[in-house]
Amino acid sequence: MYQYTVIVGNVGRDPEMRYTPGGTAVCDFSVAVNRRWTDKQTNEMREKTTWFRVTCWNRLAETVNQYVYKGMRVLVAGEVDASAWVDNEGNPRATLELTARDVKFLSRRDEDTGYSAEGGYSGPPPEDLQDIPF
Repeated sequence: MYQYTVIVGNVGRDPEMRYTPGGTAVCDFSVAVNRRWTDKQTNEMREKTTWFRVTCWNRLAETVNQYVYKGMRVLVAGEVDASAWVDNEGNPRATLELTARDVKFLSRRDEDTGYSAEGGYSGPPPEDLQDIPF
C-alpha cells in the first residue's frame, strides 16, 4: 500500500528534461497550488500558495517535456515526499516533491477563456467553493 496525492495548479517554470546514464528519461517542473478563502474575522480575501517540485519518469517525462509549459494549469497525481534542511545562512527550508504517476492538461496555449477543450477550468474558484477549508 502507498499514499497517493492529487494536486491541481499552475506550472511555475518550463519543464527541464534529462536522461539518466542508463538512458531513462526524467523531467522536472514546479507547480503552484493556490488556496483562496475569506477571513471570517476581517472578511478579507486571503490566498496561500504551496509549491511542489514534480518529477516524471520514462514516457510520461517525454510527454510532459513536449506539451507542458509555464503558466499551464495541470492536475498531477502521484506520491509526495517532504524534505527539510538548513540553508547556508542557517534558515530552515523545506520542499514538497511529487513523483508523478499521471499528469492531466487542464489548459492550452491558445485558450482565451477560463474553460479548456479538455474540460478543465482555469479561472478562480466559484464563490461557493472559496470557503472550503482544505
